Amino acid sequence: MADFTPTRSLAIQLADERRTMREGYAFLDEKCLLLAGEMLREVRRHRAILAALSPLQAKADRALAAALLRHGLNGLQVYPAPPGEQTLRIGRRALLGVAMRDATLDGNPGEAAPAVAASPEAVACGAAFAALTAKLAELAAVSGNLARLHAEYRKTVRRVRALQDVLLPEIEQTLHDVETSLEELEQDEAGFLRRAVSAASG
Repeated sequence: MADFTPTRSLAIQLADERRTMREGYAFLDEKCLLLAGEMLREVRRHRAILAALSPLQAKADRALAAALLRHGLNGLQVYPAPPGEQTLRIGRRALLGVAMRDATLDGNPGEAAPAVAASPEAVACGAAFAALTAKLAELAAVSGNLARLHAEYRKTVRRVRALQDVLLPEIEQTLHDVETSLEELEQDEAGFLRRAVSAASG
């Protein structure tokens, strides 16, 4: 037990601290639930994006293979690329102090310069990878959201456990010790007064 001088004001102060800690515990516990719910929603988004990404990846793989067969690696490397007129749009929001992001690619890649040996295979390859890139931008934003939510959730859980397992039990014990000491002092004072009154009347 920590050293203290038992006073009524100390007991009131400790009771106030206990109430504040309990309110903090309730808030952090609710925050954990909200963060967990948001993580579940982001996981569902992540899975949906992955499901949409899989056929795009397969299509891009097939288009790349066809373009390589047509032009070879060296020919495909020098094939004119689109000017990249798409814009990455980042939507920002916050949940309990956690930065959340949504990403989309707006616009189209644009028209590439005329190729010396143009082919539909190379054009299809470029289009397939443009569609894949757009979906990957969405995936990157959701993955970042999940990482930040998970980090905040773990930090909040640690605080909840510290309050539940360490701080609240400590202050409960200290308050109990102060109140017990005050009761003993009051009993001693009452006994002293009774003896003094008894001695004065005798």
